[in-house]
Formats: sequence, C-alpha cells, structure tokens
Amino acid sequence: MPENPVAVVVGSGPVGSAYARVILESNPTARVVMFEAGPQVTTPAGSSVRNIADPDEKARAREMSQGPQSGTHRESLGIPAGVVVEGMFTAREGTFLLDFGGDGAAHAGRFPAAAASNNVGGMGAHWTCAIPRPSFSEKIDFIGDDEWEDLVSTAERLLHHRADAFSDSPIGTAIRALLTDEFGAELPEGYGPSTLPVAGDPQPDGSMVWAGADMVLGPLLDPATDEASRFELRDLTLVRRIEHDGRTVTGVTIEDLRTHETSFFPADLVVVAADAFRSPQLLWASGIRPAALGRYLTEHHVVICTVALDGERMAGLVTDEQLADELARRAQNPVDPVAAVNRIPFSEPDHPFSLQVMYAENPPFQLDPAHPAAGNRWGYVNMGYGMRKRPRVEDGVSFSADELDWRGFPNMTIEYELTDAEDVEIAAGEERLRRAANALGTFVAGPRLLPNGSSLHYMGTMRTGALDDGTSVADPWSHVWGYDNLLVGGNGLIPTANTMNPTLMSVAIAVRGARKAAAELAED
Repeated sequence: MPENPVAVVVGSGPVGSAYARVILESNPTARVVMFEAGPQVTTPAGSSVRNIADPDEKARAREMSQGPQSGTHRESLGIPAGVVVEGMFTAREGTFLLDFGGDGAAHAGRFPAAAASNNVGGMGAHWTCAIPRPSFSEKIDFIGDDEWEDLVSTAERLLHHRADAFSDSPIGTAIRALLTDEFGAELPEGYGPSTLPVAGDPQPDGSMVWAGADMVLGPLLDPATDEASRFELRDLTLVRRIEHDGRTVTGVTIEDLRTHETSFFPADLVVVAADAFRSPQLLWASGIRPAALGRYLTEHHVVICTVALDGERMAGLVTDEQLADELARRAQNPVDPVAAVNRIPFSEPDHPFSLQVMYAENPPFQLDPAHPAAGNRWGYVNMGYGMRKRPRVEDGVSFSADELDWRGFPNMTIEYELTDAEDVEIAAGEERLRRAANALGTFVAGPRLLPNGSSLHYMGTMRTGALDDGTSVADPWSHVWGYDNLLVGGNGLIPTANTMNPTLMSVAIAVRGARKAAAELAED
C-alpha cells in the first residue's frame, strides 16, 4: 500500500460514516473521501432532521431528500421537471418510493412501499433512532459471542446509545407495568417489557437530540482534529462505476451532479454503503455480479394499530400531578411527537416477534370530535409487531440490461412473496397485538398488516457468509468475494431473519469490516 492510502466510501449514512471513522481512527496515515449523491440538508452534515425545530426548515430538509420527487431541487439532481406526474408521493417524509410511478421508476408491484432517501446522512437523517440488539437466531453464527459483544458495544458508542431514554416517564412506566401483567409470565428472563434502546443525547428538559450520521462521524466533522484533516465529504456526487480489473479495484468514476462532469477518482480501497438496493445496483452496473447479488431480500413485516389508553387503568398507576408534569414537559418540545417508547423484544422459541409501543398525547391521524376516544386525556399508543421473513433466493432485486432508471442506472425489478411460514407468524403477531391493546385500552385503529416494504429495513441483498458457495456476496469481513479491496456495508449484509430495527447490527458488521480494512491499508 502507498504511504498515504486513500479509501473511498460510497454513501454517507450511519454505516458509511462508521467505516470512515473507524478507518481514520485506526490508521493514522489513511485518507477517506466520502461520496454522496444527494444534497446536504442539515448543519452539521448528516444530522437528524427530527432535531430541526422550525417546521418550514424541517419540511424543506425532508423535501430535498426525496430524490426524483424533490421539487425545486430536482434540477440539481439531474431530474427534469416533466418526470413529476399526478399520483407521485413519498412513502414517508424525507423518502421517495422506488416505484414512484414516473419515468425511470423501479418495478416493485410485490414490494410497493419500498423507499429510499437521497441526502447526506442517508436514512440516518430520517430514521426513528431505534437500536435494539439482535438476539437468538437474529445474530450471525460465524461471529463468536465475545467478539460480537465488542462489535455491538462499539456500534452503540458510535450511535450514542441510550437504554434508559424516557425511563423516567410515569406514563411509559405504567405502560410497561400493564404489558408485564399481560405477557411477563410467558417471556424469558430479561426479555420482557422494557424501554426501547435509542440513539441520541438526552437533554435537561427531557427531550432528545436524536442521532444521525453526524454523531457517528464525530471527530471527522471537527476541524480541530487530525481525523477531520484526512476526511472529505462530497455531496451531490454520484458514483457511476467501480473501476476494477476483475480482482482489484483501482477507483471509481464519479459525476458531479452540479456540473454533470465525470471523472476518475483513484482509490486503494472502496466501500459501497449506499443501501440494500442501490449498492447492489452499482456493483451490477460495474460488472461485479456474484450469484447472490440482490437475492435473499428480507425485511420485517409490521402489523400496527392505535390504542387510546384506558383512563381507569392508567389512573391506578399514574397520579394526576404526574400526568400534568409529563404533559408540561412534553409541551416544551412539541415538534417531536414521541414521548416514551417501550418494547417487548424478540425471543425464542415462543416470542419470535418484536413489539414497539410509542406513547403520544395525540393520535397519528385526525379523530372525529364525536369519536369516543377523541381528546383522551391519557393519550394514545401506536403499536407495531415486527415479524421475520425467512431468506429465500427467490426474493430479491434484479437489474435490466436495457432499461435505465431515473439516475441512468440499470433499472430494478423487485420480486417478493410471503410464504406460509410468514403467514403463520403474522397471524400470531396480530393475536398478540390484540392482547397488548386490550391490556392498555381500546382500539382507535385496529390491527392491519402494512404493505411489503413499509418497514424501510431491507436486508439480505449483499449478505455476508462464511463460505464462497454462491449464497453470499461478502466474506465474513465484508469483502466482496474474489476482490482484494472492495467492501460492502449496510443492512443488505444481514443474512438472518430479523424482526427488529437493523441499524445497530449493520454498524456492528461495519466495525468488523472497517477494522480489517484499516489493517490492510497499513500493510506494506
């Protein structure tokens, strides 16, 4: 390796940011250049849009992140105005549907809610900041327990993990007590109702500064640090192709989306950490096509409902004074709708689901004033059970050699199907959701299964594996099989069936890959 090796990171989300930080902190001579196709929408770069207090600024940041649906910012992303057609909409503020109905949209009839973001910080600017640990069969079996503990603990530090966020909320405490009465006796020790671990920094007023890629980057954004002097982030820069000789990567071809000029950028190491669809798309477009590329797509399916908390039960656990104090504290931060989040984590064999229970003063939709639950003084919970999808080679994304998408890449077609195994667990999850709702109050909106893709947690399309047997894309240290200096990162590497938010797991996998990469960059 040269004296001052250069690593290119494609994508600026939490995983790409973890690669950049670990490489620079582990190798004092390395330089990292990060390319992001979307615009910078926050200051500092990559921070959570949830932290923006001004509603107009927050809306603008989200709109700028919406790729082909980004309004007045469309031209800077190379999207002509005529692409926008009636019926285009976003899956969630700050994201855009891959199958958005316009020219260059993906084909995702069986995965209709598939969505992405297009901005510095990636989905880390828009996520819910939930970072539960994987457990039981969710974990990767070829990583030993001691190493896994170190990797996950490191990932938690990078993400500013808080296990006790909202633990002082009397409403949250009461919700946990009611759920424990209903479910506690049938769950393993340590896997009963608890607060949901989240990423962020608690504030004295009880609010949170939510974590984004900025917190993962940490010292790389501080001009006073050595790491910052060796780090460069270029927004609105699209990586068009990974250049290679079939074994070794030499760099990337990039397009400046402001000028539309293309150029070659040499690199000693390339990490592709865009997302579970666009990363394999870039590899495929670059002629890097392992048999498993894009296959084994999974997410965790979600059954959700909204419940009005029962006044009599809550009053038995929370005083009027405590309720008033909580509502007064919440009023100090009205832009953040979530006041307390509880969960029942995944456990085996009897609870192969993950439940999240989010308290808020108001329901997520307008209630008719005549509705019996309208204006409920005790508030509401929005609850969802996440259920696993077994990895199958039949499920995945394929790419066209003839049709281009809105960015000029081989267009995507997503193939996906729920099987009997998923149907059984979805039915069981719905039954448990009804039990949870009955324990807490009354339905405002009953259980419903969200469309495929709604979780935004897409896994498996670049899965890591112990053997180069055609069922994985990357080796145990995230190198693409057969390539010396090409790594991949993100939720797409997760090879297991998961029910929980995958960011923590993906960052832990990235820490392992980054440590190995930093050592390789230091070799003579």
